[in-house]
Amino acid sequence: MHHGTTRREFIKAGTAGLCALALSGPLAAAEARKRPNVLIITTDQQRVDVMSAMGNKWAKTPHMDAIAAGGVYFTSSYCPYPLCSPSRSALHTSRMPHEIGVDHNDMSIDPAIPISGQVFRAAGYDTGYSGKWHLPNPYPTDGIAGFEVLNKISRQRKLAHDVDEATMTQAIEFLKRKREKPFYLVTSFINPHDICLLAGETSPLLEDVQKKYEPAAGAELPPLPPNFDRSTGEADPVARHPRHPQWDETHWRKYRYAYYRLLEDVDRQVGQVLEALREIGQEENTLIIFTSDHGEGLASHLWTGKMMFYEEEAAVPLIVSWKGVTPARRIDRGHLVSALDVLPTICDYAGVQPPPVVRGRSLRTVIEKPDDPGREFVVSEMAVGPAGRSFMVRTKKYKYMAFPVVGGQRAEMLFDMESDPGEMKNLAAEASLAAELDRHRRLLAEWNKTTEEDKYPMKPNQAAPKRKAKK
Repeated sequence: MHHGTTRREFIKAGTAGLCALALSGPLAAAEARKRPNVLIITTDQQRVDVMSAMGNKWAKTPHMDAIAAGGVYFTSSYCPYPLCSPSRSALHTSRMPHEIGVDHNDMSIDPAIPISGQVFRAAGYDTGYSGKWHLPNPYPTDGIAGFEVLNKISRQRKLAHDVDEATMTQAIEFLKRKREKPFYLVTSFINPHDICLLAGETSPLLEDVQKKYEPAAGAELPPLPPNFDRSTGEADPVARHPRHPQWDETHWRKYRYAYYRLLEDVDRQVGQVLEALREIGQEENTLIIFTSDHGEGLASHLWTGKMMFYEEEAAVPLIVSWKGVTPARRIDRGHLVSALDVLPTICDYAGVQPPPVVRGRSLRTVIEKPDDPGREFVVSEMAVGPAGRSFMVRTKKYKYMAFPVVGGQRAEMLFDMESDPGEMKNLAAEASLAAELDRHRRLLAEWNKTTEEDKYPMKPNQAAPKRKAKK
């Protein structure tokens, strides 16, 4: 999106801007019936590996599994920023957070940049948004460009479970309306985000969460992860992160237990939305995207929460599922994908013209042609502290992290993701990998040039201290 183009101009241009796609096979048959509906379901703080479809035995997620059963589950999938507001902004614009003015939580997207609701409304879709938005308000009752906001509840003094119950109900009501147009619905749940309360967030709800998710006497607790320790050679900004030194192993395992129960709560609510889709007879004419805004440390590297580039925080589930059209029950571990890809992908399948500039790419190619090599790398970023942004570059074999420190010199980490999937040994100082280190530095420099990172000075975080940890 060129910065001189306003949202109003984009909508005017986009009204007649549907793409004529060359379709064949099952997709042609679906298009012959009518354009597909699009349903995006997001959770908040869900790790890429926390789903029983992935073989995780500690969480039972039959309804999320059902989405995966009809489509492709990408596991090398990364958020563009491991924090709520910036990640959501990137998902709905296919632009990096720094490009659109969302360096921190509680910030608004640059109004010159079109968001997904505007794109689909201009293409003739009935657009609705239920649940958490957080750009800037977590639960706005109006003001999401291009969407009818369905929210009828605020987060104040309510467990995430109860807020999500309202999100679920509102989404179902929207689905069951009589309509002539196809729909585009975003259903944005907040759980398992309430794990933040158990990680130390100050809240009057802490006691309620403890009571609801405390393991029963004799309950089997999940084990600690294999990478329950600091990495060797951690960069200084990472090493300074607090690691709950007062917690013993049992406490950590109870924390993990509660997380899985929170995830099961939201899975049930996802299931009710899917059931409504079946009741209205639209299951086979609806493209479903399932993802999350970022992950959760969950004791790996002694970490809780997000705001880090380890797999546990930066990798998120991304499922593309259209019953009878996408391949079924495929787990794609090889292709690198990003939340930036969501908007181009739904536009591609729906035959809708995407915005003039997007940073992601449609995943339809690698879905239909799994032998296609896909992209070389994906990037994630964070804006922490006054010294500048931090970045992650993930390639097929390696992960590179760059952190600014005082004086302007970057602290760096490089991990071999094939031999060290737990990211336990920083190889940035290894002479034998100097060429790889340089390659990743070049990839990052090229990406930041493409996204004009130097033109967007990092904005100050003006959120109140009590909210910094909360969202």
